[in-house]
Amino acid sequence: MNNLTNQTAYVDIAGGRIAYDLIGQGPLVVLSPGVADTRSSYRFLAPLIARAGYRVASVDLRGHGESSTDWDSYSRTDTAGDLLAVIRKLGSPAMIVGQSFSGGAATIAAATNPELVSTIVEIDPFTRPPKISIAALLRNAHYRRGTLLLGEFILTGRITIWSKYLDVAYPGRKPADWDTWLSALQANLREPGRIQAAQKMFGSKPVDAAAQLANVRCPALVIMGRNDSDFPDPEAEAAAIVGLLPAGLGRYEMIENAGHYPHAQYPQQVAAAILPFLAEHSHA
Repeated sequence: MNNLTNQTAYVDIAGGRIAYDLIGQGPLVVLSPGVADTRSSYRFLAPLIARAGYRVASVDLRGHGESSTDWDSYSRTDTAGDLLAVIRKLGSPAMIVGQSFSGGAATIAAATNPELVSTIVEIDPFTRPPKISIAALLRNAHYRRGTLLLGEFILTGRITIWSKYLDVAYPGRKPADWDTWLSALQANLREPGRIQAAQKMFGSKPVDAAAQLANVRCPALVIMGRNDSDFPDPEAEAAAIVGLLPAGLGRYEMIENAGHYPHAQYPQQVAAAILPFLAEHSHA
């Protein structure tokens, strides 16, 4: 598909099938969202990357969006395998952009299959076990509210709680289509098996991703929202991830005013960070 219209396609792998759509033409970039989200998270960023001369595949996580449910497991290692299956189908090498949960999956895919992955971009990633700061919870109301809501959703699976969490995770301005987008996401999460898939992913700790950071051999860019409520100190988290990569391979950029989803809140700024990095390291 060489234009900027998209249509759902699938790759079948053991245990189910993974949904994605494809736009643009050029080197392959694979976009993967976070838990309890769909590939529509990239609805603003994907066209910007495609118009810059890339073929962009936006992927639904297993159990999410239009991907199948009832998988045996939902770890970052599993998601890395799903992304690699998409890459094998569409042609390698590819650049992976992974947000939140998928940031850890991008790390694993790059470390274990360097011949298929040329660069990785991790957006507000959970690539190592989170450090819960009691002191930060006490002094930072934004971090406290986000953390408590996220914990409540993991325990209860209530969509209303997830919607409240998203309101915190998107601080300040919301995307112009916020109401219609949120309604569509809520409808998707009500489909059988989707909340359970999200809960299982949240229960999968990123120890597998953390163990692979030192094994990454391609350039890596970490993008972090300055006001991300999931971390007590978002910039310190970005710096820590870069510090665990081999020397010289990683760097990070902060998106001012953004929360956990800067690619949807401030897509132009995120594109301005990503596109020079991709151009520097892309392989036609």
